Amino acid sequence: MPFAGTLGLEVISASEDEVRARLAWEERLCTAGGILHGGALMSLADAAGAYCAFLNLPDGSTGTATIESKTNFFRAVRDGHVDATSRVLHRGRTTIVVETDLHDDAGKHVARVTQTQAVLPAV
Repeated sequence: MPFAGTLGLEVISASEDEVRARLAWEERLCTAGGILHGGALMSLADAAGAYCAFLNLPDGSTGTATIESKTNFFRAVRDGHVDATSRVLHRGRTTIVVETDLHDDAGKHVARVTQTQAVLPAV
């Protein structure tokens, strides 16, 4: 995932059951107030969730594409890093639903993202 590399996203672990990824606070990813940008947090969750969905693809599928994403933000991140934990809520033939929780390096809940991934069939 080239965009994940651009962000500096690090995959900690990955399996069908759970994907864990991390994004370090960097000034270049912040708002004017030094707060990690919501778009950076959403990108972390989207990338981790997409990887989780990919690992749960049904036979004969080639990939996924995010078709819906909902984010609830709970607190700001001003330093350190953010950990993402993604788990599948639904595995279907045409969609996979993933929930991703984001926590700061103190373990405080930063956000929860629920996304629906379309299953892309082989062509």
